[in-house]
Amino acid sequence: MQALQLFGDRDLRLIDVEAPPAPGPGEVQVRVRAVGLNFIDVWGFRGMAFAKRKLPLTVGAEGAGEVAAIGEGVEGLSIGDPVALYGAVTCGKCKACQQGRDNLCEDVGGVFGFHIDGFSRELINMPARLCVKVPAGVDHVQAACAGIAFGTVQHMLFDNAKLEPGESILVHAGGSGIGTTAIKMAKAIGCTVYTTVGDDAKGEKAKALGADFVVNYREERFEGEVRRLTKRKGVDVVFEHVGAETWNGSLLCLKRGGRLVTCGSTSGPSATINLMQLFQQQYRITGSFGCRIENIRDSLAKMADGLTPVVDTVLPLADFAQGLERLESRKVFGKIIVTL
Repeated sequence: MQALQLFGDRDLRLIDVEAPPAPGPGEVQVRVRAVGLNFIDVWGFRGMAFAKRKLPLTVGAEGAGEVAAIGEGVEGLSIGDPVALYGAVTCGKCKACQQGRDNLCEDVGGVFGFHIDGFSRELINMPARLCVKVPAGVDHVQAACAGIAFGTVQHMLFDNAKLEPGESILVHAGGSGIGTTAIKMAKAIGCTVYTTVGDDAKGEKAKALGADFVVNYREERFEGEVRRLTKRKGVDVVFEHVGAETWNGSLLCLKRGGRLVTCGSTSGPSATINLMQLFQQQYRITGSFGCRIENIRDSLAKMADGLTPVVDTVLPLADFAQGLERLESRKVFGKIIVTL
């Protein structure tokens, strides 16, 4: 079968590899149909691995496909079923996994496409518990956005930030995959949505998704604009994933007692914080990484109900590197998907 593998910094090759054996007990074999691109793929592409890994490595951290074979003891899945794939190998046995918090697994085996071989291959054997059946009406391209883009946002907004109908929220990088998703999910429950973008064209697209107020951060200080627009009250929630460049401005955008949830640091991992501001304003800051398997199930249900992903580009697997370069250039609006 074919697989797309990383051999070194920015060195991707589509090669022939041995197909996996028949799935073992508790496993299914999935024929991968689509892979979503994310900044974790860019980090790996640049050689920014946070743990030792062996190269070559099959890339792709977010994927969807259909069940091709079933191992002994698997229930609830049949050959031909479309599935979205969880993005890490978790043990399923520790307290966190037993409570449905696989993203806090005490014995995680690694993130697909970053630490261990990922989804950019024709066939993969997966623990059945890490495969979520896709409901009718959701295609492979949409389902490939569930494992990271939709699942991450679902977890950030509703598990961690506890976003409620009618609240106000600032979504950073409103043209990104998770930014577009956050705008749509927040607007769907009646929130007032503020968002930042890098150019006016993206701003118009963000408004079309439902954003109420858009700030071009290249032309205006977003924190000043948000405070002006909210009459200096600030917002209930900040959806942060940019990192060092926006961190302190994000805190200034919060109302007293506001909540900031963060899942990324694409502009840098280190920032300072004014501790007096933190405790006097009674901010609540929550780190969020990945998602629960249930978040993927909830995300797919939202897609089936019409809250679909914003897709920027669909490319063949051979153009994976082109997709990463587009993502890295920040010219993207929505998700980039590669298909097999």
